[in-house]
Amino acid sequence: MTATTTEPTSTEPTERTGARTTEAAELITGARERIDALDDRIIGLVQERMAVSAVIQKERIASGGRRVNLSREMEILATYRDALGRPGTALAMTLLELCRGRI
Repeated sequence: MTATTTEPTSTEPTERTGARTTEAAELITGARERIDALDDRIIGLVQERMAVSAVIQKERIASGGRRVNLSREMEILATYRDALGRPGTALAMTLLELCRGRI
């Protein structure tokens, strides 16, 4: 007995996902919903990080310090690089720019 896959009767789910079967389209749709939920959480965390960074910068400047602490930024870059590889460095740079602005 051979396994059969259901061919889509409507092209709608498969057109949106690029899948060739209804089962694959349903799996992809569910996975994309999970990614969308994760993206929402990530955006919220980035916004929270930006707010915390603003507090740190404000206090550092008020105490006579500089707006940016380069040694701390190097730590952050290393953390992301170690966890995610080379693309982690680019991600960290983007986060730092979002949080402190351009240098």
